[in-house]
Amino acid sequence: MSPSLHHQARNLLQSALLIGGMALIAWAVVGTIAGPGPTLLMVGSSVLGLLLAPSLPKTLLLSAYRARRLTGRDFPQGIAMVSGLARRADLPRVPALYYVPSELPNAFALGHPRDSVICVTDGLLRLLDSRELAGVLAHEVAHVANRDLWIMGVADVLSRAVSLASWIGQLILLVNLPLLLTGAAHVPWHIPLLLVFSPTLMALLQLALSRTREFDADRGALDLTGDAAGLASALLKLDRRVGRFWEEMFLPGRRIPEPSLLRTHPPTEERVRRLRALSGPRRPVPDGALVRVPGANRIAPPRFGPWGIYR
Repeated sequence: MSPSLHHQARNLLQSALLIGGMALIAWAVVGTIAGPGPTLLMVGSSVLGLLLAPSLPKTLLLSAYRARRLTGRDFPQGIAMVSGLARRADLPRVPALYYVPSELPNAFALGHPRDSVICVTDGLLRLLDSRELAGVLAHEVAHVANRDLWIMGVADVLSRAVSLASWIGQLILLVNLPLLLTGAAHVPWHIPLLLVFSPTLMALLQLALSRTREFDADRGALDLTGDAAGLASALLKLDRRVGRFWEEMFLPGRRIPEPSLLRTHPPTEERVRRLRALSGPRRPVPDGALVRVPGANRIAPPRFGPWGIYR
């Protein structure tokens, strides 16, 4: 993978501005509740924890998703795809491939370039052919190579810290409401506004950062496979399948209006349009149907798991 210097600089600037904005909001909100000293300690320790122990959340998440590692005997096609894509991306270590027993079609990556994991669900393997799966795996390998996982991890820590501080601050204001009403205590008007709206602002910045990284990972996947049509086909299939799933759960027979501002991923149509506008030499990947993972015949329906994880 060798994006241009202009593309790298623009991507770095976008991510830095978004992370910086989230850090300022986190500092303001947490500092309002805890003061500058504890705020510096909390934010610093969180970022330091991500730097020194990035594998801890990965282990917990794999356990929460009931994921199991796949070997060359379990899924030779998938292992060969990931190995080839990792070599093309110049990763120091090939990501481990894990299988998640869920009907919900999904793929995600965890870890950092020297110790990463790519998870695929049973629903994804049953939905895609090998060419489409190669595009999805290349997308996840691009996330690993671009260190998106660490960036999004920092954003998630900041967002959670602001959300917790906001709830604590609102609880303090509620407890002291009689004093405020009688005039025995005074709170500047901007503090309640900051506490109420800061989680929403953080969420919007986090979504904007996620969408920026998704576009970049699509471009990286195209660099790895040269097959815009394969990834585009996979995205369209996932959009149709996941869209139908949510519609059947909440609004049977109806489309759910989803504001573009609140999407964690960019609109599928926009991603497909950008992919088709790019071109490159196609790299060889296996064609045809996939060999299914052994022992994948008893799959639990999608449901909420520990820590709000949907699987």
